[in-house]
Amino acid sequence: MASTIPDPQPGTGTARETPPPQPSSGRAGRVEAHGIDHIPDHERHGRPRQLFSVWAAANVNYLSLVTGGALILMGLTLWQALAVIVTGNLFWLLTGLLSISGPAAGAPSEVITRAMYGVRGNRVNNAVVGWLISVCYFALNLAAAATAAFALVEMAGITANTGVKVAVVMVVAALTLAIGVYGHAMIMKLYLPITLALTAAFAVVAVGVFRHTDFSYVPAEPLTGTDLWAVLAAGVTLIASGPLSYTTSADFSRYLPRTTPARSVVGWTFLGGFLPGAAVCSLGALAATVVDMTDPQAGLRQLLPDWFGPLLLLALVLGTIAINALTAYSAGLALQAVGIRIRRSLSVLADGTAAVALTLYGLLASDFLDTVSNVLQLTVVLLGPALAVYATDTVLRRNRYDGPALMDETPGGPFWYTAGVNPAGALALAGGVTVSALCVNTLYTGPIARALGGVDLALPAGLVTAALLYTLLTRGKFRAPTA
Repeated sequence: MASTIPDPQPGTGTARETPPPQPSSGRAGRVEAHGIDHIPDHERHGRPRQLFSVWAAANVNYLSLVTGGALILMGLTLWQALAVIVTGNLFWLLTGLLSISGPAAGAPSEVITRAMYGVRGNRVNNAVVGWLISVCYFALNLAAAATAAFALVEMAGITANTGVKVAVVMVVAALTLAIGVYGHAMIMKLYLPITLALTAAFAVVAVGVFRHTDFSYVPAEPLTGTDLWAVLAAGVTLIASGPLSYTTSADFSRYLPRTTPARSVVGWTFLGGFLPGAAVCSLGALAATVVDMTDPQAGLRQLLPDWFGPLLLLALVLGTIAINALTAYSAGLALQAVGIRIRRSLSVLADGTAAVALTLYGLLASDFLDTVSNVLQLTVVLLGPALAVYATDTVLRRNRYDGPALMDETPGGPFWYTAGVNPAGALALAGGVTVSALCVNTLYTGPIARALGGVDLALPAGLVTAALLYTLLTRGKFRAPTA
């Protein structure tokens, strides 16, 4: 099918000709030629430690500050909020587990999930769990970057009216999409210096925040009983939505050599997500003990020297561009995996167009903080079960994925299953989502959450249900070829 054919490479007639001595896939200055097709062994390169900077750069961002501060606004004490932050960020271990399938298959997550859902079933999975949610996250993060950029524009003496806001959103989106279009090699090249720059900026933030933090902070009316458990559960869900959104982590590890140790891939991915994610969320919570974090930019500026204000805003924009470039990249692959005949580079631009439209609505027609909280918690209903199915398949299959076989989309192929759908994966995902939806308490309250006094157990319930169902339906029945 055309969606699995890589973008044509300069100077070649087809994607299958004799490879050049230095494949364009590894050059940061060229648009990545590969889409969702298999990466051959001669183009595999890099070391797993490079994954650290990829995930670190993506987690030093404005949205993490917002979610960290939101925990205090929800009524938690400082130490309760910090415990929630650590717990929620532990889900980066699952992101790391999924990433080991990339080197094994030489394929992105959007293709590997054919093993779980079948060729046709996987197109539906990518349309919803892959593309739609990625575009929503792109829009949320773009809105976060834009709000920081608006403040920067105001500092320059320019009134941030509607026209200026639209222009700013377009500029930030263009910078983001440029990285996504150039692709994997550009990401690997840029993200180490981005990580270092952001670390330096947030080190200054940390000094200012620590100097003013009220480490004994307790809200005027501390939460107790069921109310406390409800907020703790909602807080963990809010923080965990970050790592859970990266069910596509194999997209960034698939160029690593097939022999790369799995523990190294898991470890560097986990550390790259956990350390900065926990640190930046914690800064948001610490700051919220002394300033009003309903407006994080204004609140933080009260704790920092005046000269650092513009640098902080630049760092917030840069960090959000970094995370959104990864999201745009994966969304582009998801659009191909849906079956649309489009080059990866063009699919990234299509994703950006949709995200910009959502961003402008989010900024100009709704409350940003409420939107962030509600959307992040609600997406867990889908993301938790999807991640559980993927992780369970990786464990049961012992990470033995045959990349070339995964490219076979014909009715007689090994991953066609029944009419193009793997009933085990479809039923496990549907069951997990159903149970999770019954337990959610965000934009609406499910019957189980209502019976529990508002305690939202959507995340653990969806994860456990999907994993158990998939195990029961598939254990001992794998017939897909192994490497």
